[in-house]
Amino acid sequence: MALSFYKYQGTGNDFVMVDNRKLTFPADDEQLVKHLCDRHVGIGADGLILLQDHPDYDFEMVYFNADGRLGSMCGNGARCTVRFARQLGVIEDVACFLAADGEHQASVERDLIQLKMNDVKGVERIGEDYYLNTGSPHYVRFVDNVRDLDVYEEGRAIRYNDRFSAVGTNVNFVQRLSENEIYVRTYERGVEDETLSCGTGVTAAALVTSMEGAQSPVAVKTPGGDLKVLFERSGDVFKYIYLVGPAKLVFTGSVTI
Repeated sequence: MALSFYKYQGTGNDFVMVDNRKLTFPADDEQLVKHLCDRHVGIGADGLILLQDHPDYDFEMVYFNADGRLGSMCGNGARCTVRFARQLGVIEDVACFLAADGEHQASVERDLIQLKMNDVKGVERIGEDYYLNTGSPHYVRFVDNVRDLDVYEEGRAIRYNDRFSAVGTNVNFVQRLSENEIYVRTYERGVEDETLSCGTGVTAAALVTSMEGAQSPVAVKTPGGDLKVLFERSGDVFKYIYLVGPAKLVFTGSVTI
């Protein structure tokens, strides 16, 4: 069977996108998904996303981690899926779609996708660090020089510690650049390595930075590019959260599966 695919990236976080509205993709084949995401023998990506029809929404986004397993919410992947849906003619400039953590709205504004994230209620302090869920679980640690940090080793140590080893967590290392600007590097579970950007991680980092004195919007730099997070905060409850950044088509192709 020949599979047509589209490769998208959002600030360097890259995805194999599949139009699965006819439900022809074998979504239960974990090894196939893992193979397609492999950068040496497959297409290469941080994850694979199926765009599917849904009776109550413009579309449904089904996200798989690079290890082949179903994933939780992926912010950069969602922005790429919105761009993909627009390319396919499924939407025009606005969307209401279903993801792993529920309903989301988004809008297309030239090169940028503005994605509404779900409310965040409750932020846990772990020593000087933070732990919260922005559609996916995130551990956030502030550091002085994030560019020189060994994100793989330090992130892996937290992801596989006694508390998180069973289900895992993403780990974000954050440096304050100015009052409302941060630099974020992320170790992602499911990829089990650093990625160039992580949408839910950037969101988590921006929210906890507001608990350290920042105001919305927070500008975020990542190794893969720039994003912006807007929100309203009351204590440790965050509402009207928006993740804003680019999402671009890289190439299209076909592969035999």
